Amino acid sequence: MTLEIPKSIDEVTDAWLGEVLDLELSGHRCERIGEGVGLMGDIFRVALEQADGSQTGPASVVVKLPSSHEENRAQGVALGMFDAEVKFYNELAPAVAAGMPGIHLAAIEDNGADFVIVMEDLSALDMVDQSTGMSVDQATAAVEVLAGVHASFWDDVDRPELEWIPTMTGPRIELVDGMMTEIFPVFAEHFGDALPEGGLALYEQFIGNYLKIMKVICARSPWTIAHQDYRIENLLFGPSGSGRVVVLDWQGLGRGVGAYDLAYVLGGSMPSELRRSHERALVAAYHSKLEAAGVQGYGLDAVWEDYAYAQLMGGLAVSIVTGGSMDLSNDRARQLIATMARRHVQAALDHDGPARLAEITG
Repeated sequence: MTLEIPKSIDEVTDAWLGEVLDLELSGHRCERIGEGVGLMGDIFRVALEQADGSQTGPASVVVKLPSSHEENRAQGVALGMFDAEVKFYNELAPAVAAGMPGIHLAAIEDNGADFVIVMEDLSALDMVDQSTGMSVDQATAAVEVLAGVHASFWDDVDRPELEWIPTMTGPRIELVDGMMTEIFPVFAEHFGDALPEGGLALYEQFIGNYLKIMKVICARSPWTIAHQDYRIENLLFGPSGSGRVVVLDWQGLGRGVGAYDLAYVLGGSMPSELRRSHERALVAAYHSKLEAAGVQGYGLDAVWEDYAYAQLMGGLAVSIVTGGSMDLSNDRARQLIATMARRHVQAALDHDGPARLAEITG
C-alpha cells in the first residue's frame, strides 16, 4: 500500500495505521479530544486492536489532522503553520533533550493544507484547562522545560538549515499586523466586555504597531527558536513534583527572543493574582535553567526586562487573531479566547504596557 495522507479521520483505516506503526490491526476506535482547544487542528485518540491479540505495539495513538473549520484551516495554510509543525518534529525535535512527544509519523502534502501527525498517546499525563490555569508547581515545571528548549538553540538560529523558520520580524508578522487592523472591530465587539479597565484602550494603542514592537523587542537580546503558542493547553504535565512537561502544537514556531514564550505562558496561563505573586520567582527559575544549560551573558535583570516588554507581544496578538478571524462556534472556544485576552492584557497593564508602547512607537 502506498502511504497517503488522510483527508479526514474517516480515511484513517486499519491498513493505514498498520503501515505507519508496522503492525497488523484488526480494528480501531476513534475519539475526538481537545474540542475547542486545538483551533488549528482536529485531534483524535485512536485505540488499536492487533490482529493477533498481542500488545507488542502501542495500545493507542493520537492522530492530528487539519481543522475541519475552513476559516481555521485557511489561516493555518496562509501562515505556514502546518508545514512548520511537520518540519519541526522531523528535523528539530530530536535535538531537544526534554519536553518532546514520541512521533510515529509527521507528513504533509505539497499544498501545505493536508497533513497528518501520529504521536504517542500521552493521556496518562494531565491536561489543565486554560480557564483554571496553572498552579505554581506546574508553572515552575513549564518554565524550566521552556528554558531547556530555548537553550538548545540559543544564539544559534542563523544557520542556513533553519531559514525556513519565520523570524519574529519578518513577513509573517507583517501579515498578522495588517490582519489585526482589519479584524480588531470584530474582536472588540465580541470580547471587549471581558477585558479589565484600561484593556480595550491598550489594545487600541497596540493595533497597527505589532511589527514595530517586535522589531524593537527582538533587538534587545539573543535569539532562539520560540514555540509562540506556549500555553497550558499545549502542555501535558506529569505527576506533581516530577517536573515532566510535554510540549505540543509546534505550528507557530519562529526565530526570535525567548521572552516571547515566557511572557506568553505566565501572562495567559495563570490566574492574574497568582502570576503577580509568583512571577519574579518563576522568571528566576527560567533564568537559572538557562544558565544550567550553558547559556551565558544573559543576566536575570535582562531576562526580567525582556519578560516585561514581551507582555506586548504574542498574548495581545493571538487574542485578536483568534477572537477576530477564526471560527469560534462553540462555547468552549469563546471562553478560551475571553480568558486569554483578559489575562494577557492585564499582564501588559501590570508591566506598564501603555508607557512601554508609547516608548516603542514614539
